[in-house]
Amino acid sequence: MKAVVQRVKEAEVKVDGKVAGKIKAGILLLIGIGKDDTAEDLKWMEDKIPNLRIFEDENQKMNRSLLDVNGDLLVISQFTLFGDASHGRRPSFSDAAPAEAARQTYEKFCDDISKSYPSIKVERGIFQTYMQVYILNDGPVTIIVDSRERR
Repeated sequence: MKAVVQRVKEAEVKVDGKVAGKIKAGILLLIGIGKDDTAEDLKWMEDKIPNLRIFEDENQKMNRSLLDVNGDLLVISQFTLFGDASHGRRPSFSDAAPAEAARQTYEKFCDDISKSYPSIKVERGIFQTYMQVYILNDGPVTIIVDSRERR
């Protein structure tokens, strides 16, 4: 699994002009599911994201997590994170998981975060739709997380 983690003051996602998900301060998470991702990758990501210390403490050090700041989480599925542009000019998406497998993993990720961390408000986009994402970055702080790097 790959994720782009962005610390935000607020964010929202719209589909067909209607708000599908909206948060105040917290994390906008763009998440991609790979064809070789396992249950261990999912579990690792479910632990990593809420506990990632990217929020400042009283000394302006990034020392606090989403849990520490009572932040919100907006999760957007984004298969293009698995785009490989190393050859040619059009990216290949052959490393992305098939749509139904990705949908199940995405939904499970969102549901598991909600259950495991009830203090986190979890909002989401709509899987496999064209979306507009509005972000007010905070910092900006953007971190790339890849579950395969832990192996």
